[in-house]
Amino acid sequence: MPRTESTSRVIPRAFDITLMTEHDLLAVVEIEETCGLSRWGWEAYYNEIREGRGALMLVARRATAADEENAQEILGFIAARFTADEVHINNVAVREDFRRHGMGGALLDRVLREGARRGARRAILEVRAGNKAAQALYHRYGFRTIGLRRDYYTEPREDALVMSASI
Repeated sequence: MPRTESTSRVIPRAFDITLMTEHDLLAVVEIEETCGLSRWGWEAYYNEIREGRGALMLVARRATAADEENAQEILGFIAARFTADEVHINNVAVREDFRRHGMGGALLDRVLREGARRGARRAILEVRAGNKAAQALYHRYGFRTIGLRRDYYTEPREDALVMSASI
């Protein structure tokens, strides 16, 4: 597993990671829309969950809450797909108020571990060229920049760095 010393620290667990269900999709799309990701929308996530072929869709839920209304709140998610000996990380996002608490790393780590279990040899993803925080997270998990996709993102238009890590 590509991890450096800084990623082996104990992560406070104020959240649980579970499989994404169709009941989570409104929250997932809401998070997607606020994070500058390529827009998939409800139907694309639903199809990934329903079809299942190689998809691993996870959410981070609030583990405890003072009130029941927030007990199952979706705080972040990851969407990945396994093909042959590779895992493609499609989207990772965490609600802004919950960033920098280890949630994105925990989601990524879970997918990379599952990739290793399924025989994947590498992971690949695209990230906005200007998203230095996400790039730093990926570097901590062994990802390195291997290419550039010009004008990959829209709203706003931006290049994507292609990053890869050995598993």
